[in-house]
Amino acid sequence: MGAVGQAEGRPAERTLFGHPVGLANLFGVELWERFSFYGMLTILGYYLYYSVTVGGLELPKTTATGIVGAYGGLVYLSTVLGGCRLLGMERTVFYGGVVVMCGHIALAIVPGLAGVAAGLILVALGSGALKANASSLLGTLYEKGDARCDGGFTLFYLGINLGAFIGPLITGLLQTHAGFHYGFGAAAVGMALGLAQYVPFRRNLGAHGCTVPNPLLHSAIGWVAGMVVVVVAVIVVAFVTGLVKLSNLSQVTTGVIIAASVAYFVVMLASAKVTAIERTRVRAFIPMFIANAVFWSLFQQIFTVLAVDSDERMNWSIVGWTAPSSWIGSIEPVWIIALSPPFAIMWTKLGNRAPTTPRKFAYGVIGMGLAFLLFLPTSGTTGKAVPALWSSASWRCSPCVSCCCRRSGCPSRQSLRRRRFGLR
Repeated sequence: MGAVGQAEGRPAERTLFGHPVGLANLFGVELWERFSFYGMLTILGYYLYYSVTVGGLELPKTTATGIVGAYGGLVYLSTVLGGCRLLGMERTVFYGGVVVMCGHIALAIVPGLAGVAAGLILVALGSGALKANASSLLGTLYEKGDARCDGGFTLFYLGINLGAFIGPLITGLLQTHAGFHYGFGAAAVGMALGLAQYVPFRRNLGAHGCTVPNPLLHSAIGWVAGMVVVVVAVIVVAFVTGLVKLSNLSQVTTGVIIAASVAYFVVMLASAKVTAIERTRVRAFIPMFIANAVFWSLFQQIFTVLAVDSDERMNWSIVGWTAPSSWIGSIEPVWIIALSPPFAIMWTKLGNRAPTTPRKFAYGVIGMGLAFLLFLPTSGTTGKAVPALWSSASWRCSPCVSCCCRRSGCPSRQSLRRRRFGLR
């Protein structure tokens, strides 16, 4: 288990089950980060629109789901910021985790919309920094062409889904029996546990991710800080003047994400620092980027449309005991954990006959559409008449999508990643 491998021309490498020992660090911190992220997200919508008498903020339901959607968009937007040009990937993972924990603490102890605003902004920024850099850092543990890389990402992906499965179960129970803030507090504890296992063993990562491949020049730091101040000022003015409201926050966030994505690719494609081959690879990544965006926009419905559906129309009675509605967030990870091994075996057996990565993405997005179509037969029901088991079975297409899109996306992004720009 603790074997030490010796590769020709390279120093000895500490391994764990045949993989770089640093994988265990990243596996653990990502597991607990996803525990906290999905554990909080599955109860967030209910916190926003439940009545004050049961601990909610009693916002209109459409506004509440819009805020949840906007928050999900902010998380993905924050991955563009990265942070590794200032701190390096390894330190960005650590500080990202700290920021995430602080965000969950704010949700747990600060009442009202003030706690929601502070908490969600911190969690979004921290999650974006941690998640983007953790997967990139994992890629640096393997040499180019290392046959173990695909297996390493499979294990990493397993950690993601274990955390995503356990988180909603714990926070849902706490929200139901103790209150929302206890659920948010559990998310904070989860992230703290992830940091507790990560910090003592950071040395296992060695020098990986410690250097900054394209550091931000000192002369540019002031310019960046000024831009941040301007952006914050614009956001404040937009809210004060009523241009941006809670009711249209999701639409505004969508527009900002589209603009930022276009700008990101334009900068990379137009830069003189990018070679012709790299520019071709960036262009090749654009269709997968779009497919990935479609997938994640549909996936986010678990915490908005499907969360409301789970609360209002699903019967969560299990042998006389009623499970929390938020447990719908744990359905997909269970299917993924169960289906990932068969898919891995299938891709391996197919070998060169396996679909290309773009085809896998296309099949995945089509499968996600089919998953939503399976909900149509029960769309006309009233009351809590839809058995949770039916919904669980209907959602089985989504994990197949994940095994195509999410699983294929990690190594492909690594193979296309441009060190100078941090394309992940």
